[in-house]
Amino acid sequence: MSSWDTFLEGDLRSLLNEWDPIGVADDVQDEYDCMLAPLLQQLRSGAGRSEIGEFLRHELEDHFGLDPLGPGPDAVAARVVDWWTSAGPAEELSPT
Repeated sequence: MSSWDTFLEGDLRSLLNEWDPIGVADDVQDEYDCMLAPLLQQLRSGAGRSEIGEFLRHELEDHFGLDPLGPGPDAVAARVVDWWTSAGPAEELSPT
């Protein structure tokens, strides 16, 4: 994994921990790491807010057993896509 990938994962982890839909991020910093690789893959493939929101809803319901409409997956999807847009695609910005 490149240092750029590590940087992206760290930023994305921070966004997911701020969201903290199950309320454990203060104690378990890597609770949402299961979503990092799939989210980065989707973002690299050009996924937008609706696709990211659907992924987050699916994870909330199927993986964490939560109501997918409760903790705001659409708002987080918007933040994730905005973050990705401002960070730029990893392939263009990674050091050679």
